[in-house]
Amino acid sequence: MGRMRLVILGGGGFRVPLVHKALVGDDLVDELVLHDVDADRLEAIRRVLVGGPRLRATTDLDEALRGADFVFSAVRVGGLAGRAADEGIARAHGVVGQETVGAGGIAYGLRTVPVARRIAERIAAVAPDAWVVNFTNPAGLITEVMAERLGERVIGICDSPVGLCNRVGKALGVTGAEFDYAGLNHLGWLQAVRVDGQDLLPGLLASDRLAGFEEGRLFGAEWLRALGMVPNEYLHYYYSTRESFGGERGAFLLRQQERFYAGEVDWETTRLERESTYMAEGRERDSVEGGGYEHVALALMNALARDERTELILNVRNGSALSAVDGDAIVEVPCAVDGRGARPRPVSQLPDHAAGLARSVKAVDRLVAEGTRAAALKAFALHPLVDSVAVARDLLDAYARRHPGLEHLR
Repeated sequence: MGRMRLVILGGGGFRVPLVHKALVGDDLVDELVLHDVDADRLEAIRRVLVGGPRLRATTDLDEALRGADFVFSAVRVGGLAGRAADEGIARAHGVVGQETVGAGGIAYGLRTVPVARRIAERIAAVAPDAWVVNFTNPAGLITEVMAERLGERVIGICDSPVGLCNRVGKALGVTGAEFDYAGLNHLGWLQAVRVDGQDLLPGLLASDRLAGFEEGRLFGAEWLRALGMVPNEYLHYYYSTRESFGGERGAFLLRQQERFYAGEVDWETTRLERESTYMAEGRERDSVEGGGYEHVALALMNALARDERTELILNVRNGSALSAVDGDAIVEVPCAVDGRGARPRPVSQLPDHAAGLARSVKAVDRLVAEGTRAAALKAFALHPLVDSVAVARDLLDAYARRHPGLEHLR
């Protein structure tokens, strides 16, 4: 095919070579355009990329977007220094320190929402026919914000659900199963695994095979049996809050990647070190069995461009898929994908405890999107992982002092 122009926003990001590697050998894209606000990081990544589509790099957003067929949005507002601050401030205030969950996710969202809105406006103006694939975290919130302007032409992706499903499928020893998974990004549950109409998940939960895959070890057999379903790994922060305050992942990655961008160490060495430490931490990793986020993105792009039907777990407009949230909410569910876009497949409705948690987190997302101090204070205070209005106020003040662009929240 080879007639498509793909633009990566955040093109100086460390994981861009993984996307490029996935494109090599695929004939869909013949021009890859990298955009970043940091010219030095952009050049460092450009030097790593060998072969594959014709390559261009620019710091001009409109120039990058012009003529785009696909846009991958993978920006990190504030960089890894921002992530390290998000996690460190949360820990200092006695709450979970993780970049997309709880206080850290709210802080990340507060500074990313305005940028995502500006990007969506420019895409609508310069490349209105482009499909937009959102990698930017917090993925559910940012996809929903971009959809205000781009509608169903923006689709969010994450590799956590496919990793979960692949691990459960492997534990069951099955292929070609139908996975009944639903929720929000980083807040989803696998409720059934069907083969020829038969649900195999109850048998797995009752067996001694739970210790054979990551989520079984992470949550424990007793809790999974009590739930009757398998949660996304990020639910560990909600179910085991006291045990999961988190380390200093952002600070570690910042130190590690600064060496790469300074030219002190090559990209592959840095990547291998990053992956080995992800594997050691157990819950976070660049890729999972069956491929990382770059493979999910490529599968989505091929289905959209070639009008070849496939099924993927994606972040899309809810419609009537989940009764726990309204129709405009971005949810993470299995979708049928073809040249017309991604449409949610029917899923089991969430039990009350999961639906209530999803509604609470979605309400927090909506408050973050408002961008006022009052809304931000409510977002921190009402999040299930922040247990005090006073702590919420202190968190908001600390983040507003730390991050440029949040001065209006002081």
